[in-house]
Amino acid sequence: MNIVLVEPEIPQNTGNIARTCRATGTVLHIIKPMGFTIDDKKLKRAGLDYWHELDIRYYENLDDFFKKCPGTYYFCSTKAQKRHSDVAFKDGDYLFFGKETKGLPEDLLHKHYEQAIRIPMLSDIRSLNLSNSAAIVLYEALRQLNYMDMETCGHLTQYAD
Repeated sequence: MNIVLVEPEIPQNTGNIARTCRATGTVLHIIKPMGFTIDDKKLKRAGLDYWHELDIRYYENLDDFFKKCPGTYYFCSTKAQKRHSDVAFKDGDYLFFGKETKGLPEDLLHKHYEQAIRIPMLSDIRSLNLSNSAAIVLYEALRQLNYMDMETCGHLTQYAD
């Protein structure tokens, strides 16, 4: 799977998402500009010791990303009508998440409205935390795929009750 962060602003969120990506074998794509530097100690602290093992790729802008990464895209937004659990995810899909203060660009959502998905929540809440949202949608996709990426790589950890 692939997580795409469009102009992330908060280093701790990106670090948490990076850690989730490493734990699941997911590729992390970051579209610039970022609201922090990649050597930010808060970013590194949130990602812990996994940075050297993470598959992370950077792009100058959305056009740069789309030129280099063809595939099936899903755009996560509180403005979408379709729930994240109503989608039939496939291995290799791209899950897009926008910046913390504004979400994904409106024109991007309008252009890809049929691929826009949301996490259900109470209507009086603006949104969930970015790293929590990424984990929720990613794990739904992995659940649908029977966690195949992790099993194929031999990294699936089993816990006894």
